[in-house]
Amino acid sequence: MANTYHQVYIQAVFAVKYRAAVLDKEWRASVFSVIGNLINETGCKTIIVNGVEDHVHCLFGLKPTVSISELMKIVKAKSSKYINDNRFLLNRFEWQEGYGVFSYSHKQLDVVYNYIKNQENHHRDRTFQEEYLSTLKKFNIQYNESYVFEKLQ
Repeated sequence: MANTYHQVYIQAVFAVKYRAAVLDKEWRASVFSVIGNLINETGCKTIIVNGVEDHVHCLFGLKPTVSISELMKIVKAKSSKYINDNRFLLNRFEWQEGYGVFSYSHKQLDVVYNYIKNQENHHRDRTFQEEYLSTLKKFNIQYNESYVFEKLQ
């Protein structure tokens, strides 16, 4: 679009269904690479994708013609398919329903980038659930804790 200027930075966070710790270190980087490519294919710009065994953080520049919900639908569906097609797990892989999305200014990018880059160190002291609820509170996002995380039944 001519004369359309934008600078929208988004961090999306989503978890493995039931927060199962199944994203094995041996193949996790290839999944993160696929996720980054899927984001780029929409015209958005991946800055970093990283996470640990049970969840993923994606930092990207959002193209104004792309809806976040459509982007997350594509990323989660196609990355699940990639994991299942490559038979990384014995059972069928699924992401948890939903996701968190947080916006940042250009000045905050270095801090957010380093936070995402150092996920393994960060999660030695803090669980994903603690991290996620803290982020929701930091951004003043109202939530019902019974709906934030799917539980194994």
